[in-house]
Amino acid sequence: MVVEIIVDREKCIGCGRCYDVCPKGPLIWTKDENGKYYAYNVEYCHNCKFCAGRCPTNAIKVLVKKE
Repeated sequence: MVVEIIVDREKCIGCGRCYDVCPKGPLIWTKDENGKYYAYNVEYCHNCKFCAGRCPTNAIKVLVKKE
């Protein structure tokens, strides 16, 4: 399973809910220089989609790609 996490930086408000709810938050999420979150390492993502469900602006999409 290959997971891709897409964050629409225009919609992201930097609230950190994606980071907080993610079981692997520190391993997957980080902030950019504008305080907006993005997934920098999806290797640890197990496709729970908690981040997408918690995002108040619907800025996150989690896609599963077949290898």
